[in-house]
Order: sequence, then C-alpha cells, then structure tokens
Amino acid sequence: MEAAVRILLIEDDVMLAEAVRTGLEQHEWRVDWLADAASARLALMDHSYTAVLLDLGLPRGHGLDLLRFARSRYDTTPVLILTARDKLSERISGLDAGADDYLVKPFQLDELAARLRAVLRRCQGRVLPVLAHRDVVIDLAKRVVTRGGESVPLGMHEYRTLLTLMENRGRALSRSQLEDAVYGGDGTIESNTIAVYIHQLRRKLGEDFIDTVHGYGYRVGDAKE
Repeated sequence: MEAAVRILLIEDDVMLAEAVRTGLEQHEWRVDWLADAASARLALMDHSYTAVLLDLGLPRGHGLDLLRFARSRYDTTPVLILTARDKLSERISGLDAGADDYLVKPFQLDELAARLRAVLRRCQGRVLPVLAHRDVVIDLAKRVVTRGGESVPLGMHEYRTLLTLMENRGRALSRSQLEDAVYGGDGTIESNTIAVYIHQLRRKLGEDFIDTVHGYGYRVGDAKE
C-alpha cells in the first residue's frame, strides 16, 4: 500500500528538502518537490497527491494562502505543515486554515514519517464531494467529468475552466477571473483563450450549458441559484 503513496513536498530550503525526500523515499514513497508557492498551486490543480508537506515561508506566495486555496477547491488532501515558526498562535492559524498536523523544525525524519502515517490513517475513507449541474457531474476525488453518467474527456485547461464555473454556479465570472483560475496568474495568455475553452466545453456538454454574460464573461446556472 505504501508504494502507491505520492507526497508533494513544498519547501524552499534545498538541503532540508533533499534530506526529507531521501528519507521518505526509503519508505518507497514517491516524493515530488517544489520550492515556491506559485508552482505548488499549479501542481495541486493538476495532480492528485496522497499527502502534502507544506512550509509556510515560501517564495512567490505564503504557505497558508496556498492551504486556504486548496481547501476552497474542496481538496481534502492531508496537509502536514513543516515550519520553524513554533508560536502557539501560528500553529492555531495553520490548523484553522485546514492543516491536519503541524511539525516544528528541526525534526527527526522518523517522526515525520510516523506523523505522515498517522495522518493518512485518520484520513482513510474521507469522501470528497462532487459538483453537479443538470446532468454534468465533476468527481473532485478522481477529477473526472461525466454527462448523463458518461465520461467526458477534457483537457487540463478545459477542466479548470469548468471547475471554476461550477464552483461559482449562478455567479457571472469575468474573463480575467477565469484566466487567473486557469493559469494561476502566470504566463502570457492570448486574448481569446478563455473563449476557446468555453466553445470546447459547450461542444462537449451542450451549447446552452454555459451562458454568456454580454460585456462581462460567463456563468453556469441561473443567477438566482
């Protein structure tokens, strides 16, 4: 069972990250390492992880903001915070933001592995919700979209666009809001990119599934919902 464990390590201290990755890989756990918040945000949008090890003081963003972002997207992946900040108020802030555990640096790798095992045991059987509108359902655990019970293959950016609209069902979103959600605020974006994804989604989910709010953007669902 442990061989299937995939950990995302978000840590900007290179020496510590290498030590943690080496130590956890001895348990036959796969460890993906990223050193900044912006890259980690995209990774959490693109991939499913068994658990996340999260430093708080990161380049290109703060660890707590990243945690809040993940929880706002119904991502219940277990998160263990790794930080040198040992004040009680900071530990409480991390737990209130959605962390499952908190380990203060410096720590022993054996304790880290033990805490990870404990967090994974506690989270076994946790059920992720789904998002649904009409006959379209997004399974957030599997990141699978179905229409009338049939799987609908979507590209990464199509999926992010649909997910953002479904998370805000009944609310009009501007093109810039969708661009930020799809690309995480990074990269150069062509002016008609979101319109292309909307066109592709309508072709796959029904022409009337996504409404155009003229002069503003797009919406899924009635404005009164």
